[in-house]
Amino acid sequence: MTDSSDQILLLERIFSTVFPLVAIVTVGFLYARKAESNMSVANRLNMDIFVPALIFSVMAAKSFDLLEYMDLMIGSVVIVLGSGLITLPLCKVLGVKPKTFVPPMMFNNCGNLGLPLALLAFGDAGLAAAVAMFLVSNLLHFSLGIYIVNDQARLRSLATNPMIIATVVGVVWSLAGWTLPSWAKTPIDMLGQISIPLMLFSLGVRMTDVDLSNWRVGMYGAILSPLTGIIIAIPFALLLNLSPVHTAYLILFAALPPAVLNFMVSERYNMEPHTVASVVLLGNISSLNFIPITLFFIL
Repeated sequence: MTDSSDQILLLERIFSTVFPLVAIVTVGFLYARKAESNMSVANRLNMDIFVPALIFSVMAAKSFDLLEYMDLMIGSVVIVLGSGLITLPLCKVLGVKPKTFVPPMMFNNCGNLGLPLALLAFGDAGLAAAVAMFLVSNLLHFSLGIYIVNDQARLRSLATNPMIIATVVGVVWSLAGWTLPSWAKTPIDMLGQISIPLMLFSLGVRMTDVDLSNWRVGMYGAILSPLTGIIIAIPFALLLNLSPVHTAYLILFAALPPAVLNFMVSERYNMEPHTVASVVLLGNISSLNFIPITLFFIL
């Protein structure tokens, strides 16, 4: 009876973690189907204001210790780079261009999906860990990721990117042990709280643009993205003898689908954006199966 009760409680926790995400994404999808929805301004505000506010809010919190998550940050680097190295030789077999297929396998949806998922599954501690890994992935995406897609791209904009600025300031703030006064902390926290539901709503709107003309490549990506991440994450956790909690954080990060940002980068540099859109969107749809299974093993 105890085992049965525990399993029911676990299933309820998985449902309560996944359902809010699916619900908000579904609202965005249904709204976009009924009304023309241009999310460009909202997405720009999210990237320039709300997400940077969330990053700084978490890193400036008294409970956030950057050094505590150093193993996860190293792990996220290994997963990002390792996924690319595993995928690169497969591109010839699958008949896809490496510049098109490799970046979505490297850079997962640790923002739109990873942050709210970690918060719902593990609370504020999970969110702090997810932010630490998101920072690493984001920094690599805006540097190495863009260089892979277009080696002529200028990376000077990295220094003026609001998320990178928020990261640098947050790191300094965290290491210095400074405390924000409540009059400053409250509005920053409120701005940061806008980012997560807006990310999910925007993901739902983006789902209306699913292009099934490249569905085979999309399905390859949907399978390989979480698979390559988990193949790397589990040995890494065992090798470094990570705590059960940090192992769970890292595996959840590894199991995430390709980031929506991959499509935006491919569109900007005209690197087969329709193919990348298929990989990203079918990957995120498939994550409705992968994520509950992952949660079942790590919760």
